[in-house]
Amino acid sequence: MNDWPEGWSDNNRGSGYGHGGASAQPEGARVMRQVRRGPAAPPQGAGVPPQPSYVDGQGYGGGDYTNARNTGYDSGYSQGEVYGGGGSDGPGGYGTQAARPAPNWRRRIKWTAITVVSVLVVTTVGTYFWADSKLKREVDLSKVIDRPEAGEGTNFLIVGSDSREGMTAEEKKALHTGSADGKRTDSMMILHTGSNGDTLISLPRDSDVEIPSFVGSESGKRYEGTGRHTKLNAAYATDGPELLVRTVEFNTGLRIDHYVEIGFAGFANIVDAVGGVEIDIPQDIKDTKSGADLKKGKQTLNGEESLAFVRTRYALAGSDLDRTKNQQKFLAALANQVATPGTVLNPFKLYPTMGAGLDTLIVDKDMGLYDLGSMFFAMKGVNGGDGKSMNMPISGSSGGNLVWDKAKVKQLVSELKNDEKVTVSGD
Repeated sequence: MNDWPEGWSDNNRGSGYGHGGASAQPEGARVMRQVRRGPAAPPQGAGVPPQPSYVDGQGYGGGDYTNARNTGYDSGYSQGEVYGGGGSDGPGGYGTQAARPAPNWRRRIKWTAITVVSVLVVTTVGTYFWADSKLKREVDLSKVIDRPEAGEGTNFLIVGSDSREGMTAEEKKALHTGSADGKRTDSMMILHTGSNGDTLISLPRDSDVEIPSFVGSESGKRYEGTGRHTKLNAAYATDGPELLVRTVEFNTGLRIDHYVEIGFAGFANIVDAVGGVEIDIPQDIKDTKSGADLKKGKQTLNGEESLAFVRTRYALAGSDLDRTKNQQKFLAALANQVATPGTVLNPFKLYPTMGAGLDTLIVDKDMGLYDLGSMFFAMKGVNGGDGKSMNMPISGSSGGNLVWDKAKVKQLVSELKNDEKVTVSGD
């Protein structure tokens, strides 16, 4: 008598697992008959005899096993799960997934760097063309006649005009500019850049100069010189930037390479765009004409206060000569502020600053952004002690005009032409 139900013998078992079968693998995928141990199955309809409990090491868990038997014994045995072959999470399972490969950090860093560089290049190129398109290249130096020979280094003529173009009535009132028609030069400076230090030279507006022969910038007509002497700012009022350049070159013998002009509104807007300019004011200043009401000491000036500061002359003992010194000091401080990393690397400051300046700057037709940048960095160098700032040497006055010291001016121009260290001093 065997122990297999319904008369099964050992031969009916086939080459099953554990009995020397040819295959060493379990029949996980074959559907196996339901196997019952013990006596033969009772007749249909009879109750299922109770099964032994294996709790506490003597069985497989009691109730769950019995319930599975009573409900058709669908515990997964017939699906091969008894061997653990279908799971991927169990220990020793045949379906375990391959380990996830480690990230390729070298590749990631490479593509991140390429992306960053690409963005920087596109941004830089875009900014360059945007800024270049905003430059107002309105001054044609080719119209200037009888020009001196070029020397070493680069000479910029920097002009602050009292232009009120684009200003509303409220802005004119706030900035104390008045409402005069046209425009005049409020300040004039020569900035020389070279290999022996940069030099910033103020040309007082009341300087006594001779108006030479010139060709009208609009009419193209030639006007012969008569030897007439007048204030320097009268040259600009007569025929604009081209005649001003012609007059400076004729009276100094120094060739001007580039022309840069900025009006009242542009000046104030640049200062406000960079968040104000810190400067040490040497004395209390109160001037009803310029609107200045400033206290002595180090402080940060906004656009309105800055414009009042650089325009003040009636409240200063040296009048125009003291004003030019204040203008030099402030412009150098402004250039230093514009060229700081806090402005250059901050797009929320850089673009408003560039926009405020480029909207009102008037330059010569050959002026490029590189030239403009060189000018600002040179002014920053002068403020940092790498160069020299001075007034044009003065020997006296005549009829209310300031007369230049001819000997000192000749020596100064010679040093600038040869890009030598400037040894001449001015008031």
